[in-house]
Amino acid sequence: MPQDHRPTRSIRVLLAEDQGMMRGALALLLGMEPDIEVVAQVGRGDEIVDKALVARPEVALLDIELPGRSGLDAAADLREEVPDCRVLILTTFGRPGYLRRAMEAGAAGFLVKDGPVEDLAEAIRKVLRGETVIDPALAAAALSAGPNPLTARERDALGASVDGATIADIAAALHLSESTVRNYLSSAIGKTGTRNRMEAVRAARQQGWL
Repeated sequence: MPQDHRPTRSIRVLLAEDQGMMRGALALLLGMEPDIEVVAQVGRGDEIVDKALVARPEVALLDIELPGRSGLDAAADLREEVPDCRVLILTTFGRPGYLRRAMEAGAAGFLVKDGPVEDLAEAIRKVLRGETVIDPALAAAALSAGPNPLTARERDALGASVDGATIADIAAALHLSESTVRNYLSSAIGKTGTRNRMEAVRAARQQGWL
């Protein structure tokens, strides 16, 4: 669209997506909207806040599974560091637990990636107006699934269990005693209804609790 046909003011958007092709496609499609401008792009979660402090976006469009730091953790960071920036989570994984964690982190919206770009553009406009935008099917699933039963420490212990970490490794990483780590893992295994910590990790991830 010719520049003189564009609105005098565009919505400033930061885009965080680790897949370069997807990130480029989203930036291109959103840039075709007359009132949206992608002012920053990042491929890592630990780059989001620094880039936002420089670019000053009004809306941050974040994937969840990013290297360095998850989009959910970055959403909470943005709420503290760039409070005027509204956060919209866009992910492949429409898991009820992710939705609850996103809302707890201060996100204004949560959408899955299989929707049309027109819906995404409208969601960006809505969250900037102060509205909350949530995928309807995911909202219903979250209500029926109930809250995350894992405590923060149980999630930490499970999260540190990946890649074959030993109890000693987990204890050192979390600065806890080995007996405390065992207690957290045992509790998490019980709450997920699984037989061991690897199964507990898988079950918690499927629910979006990790």
